[in-house]
Amino acid sequence: MSVYEFTSRKANGESVPLRQYENKVLLIVNTASECGFTPQYADLQSLYEAYKDKGLVVLGFPCNQFGGQEPGTSSEVEAFCSVNYGVTFPIMEKLDVNGPDADPLFDYLKSATDGEIKWNFTKFLIDRAGNPVKLYDSSVKPLDIAPDIDKLLA
Repeated sequence: MSVYEFTSRKANGESVPLRQYENKVLLIVNTASECGFTPQYADLQSLYEAYKDKGLVVLGFPCNQFGGQEPGTSSEVEAFCSVNYGVTFPIMEKLDVNGPDADPLFDYLKSATDGEIKWNFTKFLIDRAGNPVKLYDSSVKPLDIAPDIDKLLA
């Protein structure tokens, strides 16, 4: 199994088979606009800009499960990210990452990394074959993941 077997939706509702990112390195992040970690959007955008031509794609998945810190609609979140942080990487449809209504992609990511999502801005690094390689908790700064991204892009 790999992340390529899942389909998600962009903030505008457009269906996105993750297979379209085949042979890319992915950084999948559950995000929130009213969180102490929200400034990480700037560093996620920096990573995306630095590595997108080498094969990195950052995917932001808004989630309101932690402290109600993502109250807006998916399109409001996308606009917030663009206006406040200059985000150009894909912002996906708002979803649940834990519990009975958790999106199957996130159930898979947690299972494949033997990890759990404890808060907003948990990050999953995925290799070019679609395999989850590592989970980083919220406190890990996106730029600190760069050495691991370099290894996967080499």
